[in-house]
Amino acid sequence: MKKRVLGNSGLEVSAIGMGCMNLSFGTGKAVSIREGVRVIRGAFEKGITFFDTAEAYGPFTNEELVGEALIPIRKEVVIATKFGMISEEGGLNSRPEHIRKVAEASLKRLRTDYIDLFYQHRVDPNVPIEDVAGTVGDLIAEGKVKHFGLSEVGASTIRKAHAIQPVTAVQNQYSIWTREPEQYVLPLCEELGIGFVPWAPLGTGFLTGTITAETTFDPETDLRASFPRFTKVAMQANMPLIKMLNALALKKGISTVQLALAWLLSKNRLIVPIPGMDKLDYIDDNIQAPNVMMTAEDLIEIEVALTRISIQGERLSAELLAISEE
Repeated sequence: MKKRVLGNSGLEVSAIGMGCMNLSFGTGKAVSIREGVRVIRGAFEKGITFFDTAEAYGPFTNEELVGEALIPIRKEVVIATKFGMISEEGGLNSRPEHIRKVAEASLKRLRTDYIDLFYQHRVDPNVPIEDVAGTVGDLIAEGKVKHFGLSEVGASTIRKAHAIQPVTAVQNQYSIWTREPEQYVLPLCEELGIGFVPWAPLGTGFLTGTITAETTFDPETDLRASFPRFTKVAMQANMPLIKMLNALALKKGISTVQLALAWLLSKNRLIVPIPGMDKLDYIDDNIQAPNVMMTAEDLIEIEVALTRISIQGERLSAELLAISEE
């Protein structure tokens, strides 16, 4: 597996990371601990060294799974987790005392004495970002955290936080059908030397080419049931995108998954996608992406095709969009 460094931080990770959320939460029923450990350790054996989780996934159970899986190889991997999206009081909470509480709890669940990358999961409008950055900076000084990250965040917040405590990585939703970061956030990351970690780089599964307009999602276990882009009408309207990607992938002799990830990797050296993986077969497909050569002609062909395609539906539910910055 090829490696990349997250911005100017010196933090080296595999060029493709592993989003671990789906093993416990979000797009179907949770797998067993035994199966989850098998998949995570299988990913490491195939070259993945960057594992992404959060206290909110489950909640809590995904951190426990990741901790169990990575105990034997802890020093050989990078673990990212997140704070601030849930609290006992309900809702967002990035008060300094709460950040510290989450850090201690995450360390126990992950069965480690340090967190490699600690993201604020969502910006808390009630807590100045300078206070958040300062608190994580204190945790870094204490050795409990190695690097500071921000998720679903806008450019002005990134700049303010970075002035207090250097930001190693920004994790926003970004893919070939969700391109908002290109306007402000990606240019700022380039300017400041911050790594960019796209979540849902495969469009929460849509860009794999395996979803049709007839696909349904269980509202009890699958967040996509509430996403406007995953209604039957929207999925049917967005099928021209999949037809275009399938055709180019076929021409290049690769999978549509590999094409979507290779497109991201080609956009900027700062980018390290973290596709969700809950099956070893998915890992085998995803890890080939860094070896795909995207030519200038390929990229132009995609851009021209995209000018003729209008993506239908908001990327997230109204509830999640309300707590995201763009």
